[in-house]
Amino acid sequence: MAFEGLSQKLQNALKKMTGRGKLNEAAVKEGMREVRMALLEADVNYAVAKDFIKRVTEKCVGQEVLSSLTPAQQVVKIVNDEMTELMGSNLSKLTWSPSTPTIYMLCGLQGAGKTTMAAKLAGYLIKQGKKPMLAACDIYRPAAIRQLQVVGEKVGARVYEHGTQDPVKTALEAIQQARYYGCDVLIIDTAGRLHIDTALMDELDRIKAAVHPQEILLVVDAMTGQDAVNVATTFNDKLTISGVILTKLDGDTRGGAALSVRAVTGKPIKFSGIGEKLTDIEPFYPDRMASRILGMGDVLSLIDKAQEAFAEDDMDALANKARSADLNLEDFLKQMQSMKKMGGLRSMIGMIPGLSGKNIDIDDDAMKKPEAIIRSMTPKERRNPGILNASRRKRIAAGSGTTVQDVNTLIRQFDQARQMMKQLQGLKGGKKMRAMMKNMGGMK
Repeated sequence: MAFEGLSQKLQNALKKMTGRGKLNEAAVKEGMREVRMALLEADVNYAVAKDFIKRVTEKCVGQEVLSSLTPAQQVVKIVNDEMTELMGSNLSKLTWSPSTPTIYMLCGLQGAGKTTMAAKLAGYLIKQGKKPMLAACDIYRPAAIRQLQVVGEKVGARVYEHGTQDPVKTALEAIQQARYYGCDVLIIDTAGRLHIDTALMDELDRIKAAVHPQEILLVVDAMTGQDAVNVATTFNDKLTISGVILTKLDGDTRGGAALSVRAVTGKPIKFSGIGEKLTDIEPFYPDRMASRILGMGDVLSLIDKAQEAFAEDDMDALANKARSADLNLEDFLKQMQSMKKMGGLRSMIGMIPGLSGKNIDIDDDAMKKPEAIIRSMTPKERRNPGILNASRRKRIAAGSGTTVQDVNTLIRQFDQARQMMKQLQGLKGGKKMRAMMKNMGGMK
C-alpha cells in the first residue's frame, strides 16, 4: 500500500506527542524530531523536510495550541494542513487550448511507465467525453510503437504512427490526423532514456517548438524516491514542464517524490497511477493524499470510486430485490465484481478513516475463491441457492478447485447477508434502506 511505512511512522510520532494531554514546547520539538526522521527515511528532500518541520513547529508552539483543551487535534490539523500545502493545496486540472486539438506532450525517463500512462490518460479523457488520439513518437525503444497501439486499442483511442521517421515530423502529421478524424485531444508519447542526456533533451525541445503543446507533463516513477525529484528538476529547467504524473503509487513507495516534487519544482502533481490496469489513474488531490498519509482516510476518493463502479440502475435493482428478499448469488457476484473495480480490498481499506496506513493483512485475492465457486454453478443454482444439495455442492467444489467446506461457508455468508436485508426491508417501506444503499454506493 502506498506510503505505508511513512504513514505508520508519522502516526506513531504524532501519537507520542499528542498523547500527553497538555502540550509544551519541549514535547512539540521532540515530536517534530521524530516526524523529521520519518520524512527523511521516506526519501523526502532534505531542504523540503527541514522547511516543513520549521513551519509546523512554529505553529504548534503558538499560545493558541499550547493553551487549548484539545492540543492533539490541533497539532494533527496543523500537520495535515502543512502537508496538503506541501503537495499543492488544491487539485490542479488539465488546461485546454482554444484551438483543436489540445496537445499534451508526455516526457520522462525510460521505465517510468510513460507509454502506458499515455493510454491511461486517453482512457480517462474518454470518460470525460473527449475524443483523444495518441501519437507514437518514441522511435528508439524496441516495440514502443506496437505497445502504444495495443494499449491505445484497449482504451478505445486512435493511434497515429509513422514508423521510425523523425519524431517531430510524426508529431506534426499527428496534429493533421487528429483534425481529420475530429479528435479534440492529441497525446504525444515521446522517447525516454535510461538517464538524461543532451540528445534526449534536444529532441524533446524540437518537438515542443514544432507543436506548441498546451501542457508538457513529466511522467515520474514514484518508487525512485529522491531521484524522481532530481529528474523533475532537470526536465523542468530544460523544458518548463506544466505538471507531473506520478506512476506506481500503489507499490511500496516511500512517498518522498510525492512530498518533494512540487515543493522543489513549483509544478503541481496532476495525476497518479495507482495500479497496472489501464483504468488505474486518478487526479491527484493533495488534501486527500495528506489525509491518507496521516491515517485519516480518504472518504471522498472512496465515494468517487463507488460512483464509477456501481451503476445507479444496478443499485436501484439491488435495492428492489433486497426489499422483496429476492437476492441471489448472481447479485452477490455482481457486487464482488464492482468491488474489484474499486481497486480491491486493500485499496478500499486505505481510504477508510482509522484504517488508512495501518498494516492490516488483507488478501486482495480473497474474492477469487467465492467468485470461482459461484461461476462453477449453473444459472439455475445461482438464482435459487436453495436447491444446492450435498451432491451439487460436491460438484461445484470440484469444478472451482475448492472444498465442500468452502462452498458451505460461501452459502452461509450469503444467507446471513440476505437475512440482514430482510430485517431492513420493513423500515418505512424500504426507503431508509434504499437511501442507505445509495450512500454506500456513493450515489446522490
